[in-house]
Amino acid sequence: MSPTFRSLRSHNYRLYLAGSVVSNVGTWMQRIAQDWLVLSLGGGGAALGITTGLQFLPILLLSPYAGVIADRFPKRRLLQVAQGWMALMSLLLGVLAVSGNAEVWMVYLVAFLFGIGAAFDGPGRQSFVSEMVHPDDVTNAVGLNSASFNLARLIGPATAGLLIGALGGGPQATGWVILINAVSYLAVIGQLQRMNTGELRSPDPVARRRGMLREGVGYVRTQPKMLMVLVIVFFVGTFGANFPITSALMATEEFGKGASEYGLLGTVLAVGSLSGALLGARRTRIPLRLIVAAATGFGLSIIVSGFMPTYALFALTGPIVGFCTITVLNACNATMQTEAAPEFRGRVMAIYMTVLMGGTPLGAPLIGFIGEHFGARTTLYASGTMVLFGTLAGVLLLVALRGGIRAVLTPSQAAG
Repeated sequence: MSPTFRSLRSHNYRLYLAGSVVSNVGTWMQRIAQDWLVLSLGGGGAALGITTGLQFLPILLLSPYAGVIADRFPKRRLLQVAQGWMALMSLLLGVLAVSGNAEVWMVYLVAFLFGIGAAFDGPGRQSFVSEMVHPDDVTNAVGLNSASFNLARLIGPATAGLLIGALGGGPQATGWVILINAVSYLAVIGQLQRMNTGELRSPDPVARRRGMLREGVGYVRTQPKMLMVLVIVFFVGTFGANFPITSALMATEEFGKGASEYGLLGTVLAVGSLSGALLGARRTRIPLRLIVAAATGFGLSIIVSGFMPTYALFALTGPIVGFCTITVLNACNATMQTEAAPEFRGRVMAIYMTVLMGGTPLGAPLIGFIGEHFGARTTLYASGTMVLFGTLAGVLLLVALRGGIRAVLTPSQAAG
């Protein structure tokens, strides 16, 4: 079997990946539809930012506790419950939109409730990977997960844009797309149910005791490599990965395009992301210098995209941005999983998800505000600059903790 797909030797992982592809297509369709619903209801850049911020706020508030739950209970069942909750919230939003009763404040509320499910899904899903595959295949499985996610990004946004346009482009049109996503969650729930639990490499559940969350935080604080990763992903997640907002503003306000062209931007971004994910799946070790280089490239590519004078040229920068994005995120994710002791993995990945996505309630409204008051291009300049600043801060932290720049640049110390 090709080194790129070696994790598919696992029966359980094959089931999981197949269900994820279907569900991820629906997820990307809803992301486009939800943003377009807000715009069609009269909301602007600030409203998009608030919607995104509210959807990620529960991740900031609840993910650390979700990590404790992930270490205490079977992750397969945890994922089924979380996926079912998100399906229910998608169903609710879809019905509101199709019936013509949706208002912006309702989208805010449902986005927040949806985020509660995502907060418990994230740590469980991230740490479950290492239970389905051999320890040597964890980096590969992380890469294939990202490949499936970005394969869905190739299909989902464009499909959503075409469907919304074909159905009239109004709130009702977005509702039908959101309802498709509600059904797609059944694919993951069903595949999880079909797994052979005897083949899972599940660690013994951690007994409940006081201070479990504090214990997890204390563990991470002793790991310099993890701390550098967390600083970088905070800036990447908070300020850099706001593509639904920046792309929507560039498509509509800067270039005067509609839903189909907006959806296409998500697709071209996924071309680079899919390439980066497949390339990353071939790696068995993650040097820290790869994380630094990818994060730097991510920040620079965002800034360059802001200078593109036409829609076509802006779209052509998408694959570069996508490649750098997925490379840095996959490298950071795999580093955290492979460095973490099994009994701490749920809490470690919860902290990772909190840092990566928990800053969105701050970053998304801020980016939306900048776009509404200073223009769409300024959002890209600001986002890229903050990513570069965060990368430098992460490197300086590691240098301070390890006592030299060789800790980042030399392969002997950088191997993950």
